[in-house]
Amino acid sequence: MHPAEKPKRIDRREFVKLAAAGGLAAAIPAVVPGTLLGQEKALPAKPATNIKDAQKIPRSAGSMPGKFPGAVVQANHDRSIANDKVDLAVVDGMVRKSLMELTGASTAAAAWKEFVTPDDIIGLKVNPVAGKTLSTSPEITHAVIKQLVEAGIPMKNIVIWDRREFELHEVGFTSENFPGVKIIGTERKDEKGSYYDANGVLYGKQMIDESWYYWADVEQKYDAETIPYMVNEGKYSYFGTICTKDVTKIINIPILKNAGPTVTLCLKNLAFGCISNTGRLHKNLWAETCAEVPAFAPIRDKVVLNIVDGIKGCFHGGPGADPKFFTEYKTVLVGTDPVAVDRIGYEIVLKKRLDEKVQKAEAPVGRKFMDLARDLGLGASDLEKINLKKLSLS
Repeated sequence: MHPAEKPKRIDRREFVKLAAAGGLAAAIPAVVPGTLLGQEKALPAKPATNIKDAQKIPRSAGSMPGKFPGAVVQANHDRSIANDKVDLAVVDGMVRKSLMELTGASTAAAAWKEFVTPDDIIGLKVNPVAGKTLSTSPEITHAVIKQLVEAGIPMKNIVIWDRREFELHEVGFTSENFPGVKIIGTERKDEKGSYYDANGVLYGKQMIDESWYYWADVEQKYDAETIPYMVNEGKYSYFGTICTKDVTKIINIPILKNAGPTVTLCLKNLAFGCISNTGRLHKNLWAETCAEVPAFAPIRDKVVLNIVDGIKGCFHGGPGADPKFFTEYKTVLVGTDPVAVDRIGYEIVLKKRLDEKVQKAEAPVGRKFMDLARDLGLGASDLEKINLKKLSLS
């Protein structure tokens, strides 16, 4: 897999930042001027995808948007973070009360039993991409695990996961910090730092399920440095075995952060976090990928709950981690409907961007992926169809 002209060498963080920037550029439509005013050229047609394959698979009773379509609980607490330190006890209470409000249950344990059973293998899909300063917080993750155990889930049945196992370790998702919980990723390297096994095969190759894939009529060549982060080239993006085989339920725990005029919350965390070969999808299919990949059964039928970590997030410079634009939202969003949760998160970030004058007005393109997901039956993207309940817990 050697391109005719090898790209310049970049490190892992820079690669993530470049890929994200490409996605934003593609997400903002530009008018291509024609020779006469009013005769602008049409934008190029979007590359075809196999989204119709996903739609052919019958939905289950628990498929997105889940048990509580259109419902979102937003819990706020002024003391959830202080001096850049998240208060575990406060965050634990925010999650508990949000779940009870969402489900109508009298206890958090009863609320959790609406979604999971002791027989389930539960994957906690976190987001460590932006590094230790802006990842899914250990505190909210500990709170979720504690409450699952209280609800009767064996610790051995809980898995913390993301695409890149080494990024999980770098930000603190380690066996030392989370004893008894399995921590695993699709893209992996060994103790010597090699991405390849003794036979010269990427460890990531062993972690993809080629029977489940997102096909798109676009491809990109990767160099020797970036291929370990993509696993494969070509027109197929394969789902990881973690979500197709290993777990039976998924709890999605993204960060409240921006990506240009849009956000990378529930749908983005799932879409780009569950498949291989994503670099090719940023430029022309960012919004489509965010909406379409979660429509495939391994995600659509397994994600039972979305808990957005909005204790600390960003309003500009995302999805990377630029401290100049960090902010303490001091909020948690909870819902089974990932589209509705994303829309509420989008409104929070948009307001902050407008207040800080990094954006003059809403760019409708920021909602494009949510509307696409709505059209695929994954949830509600229109505010008038979302039932938002705010909890002030300070």
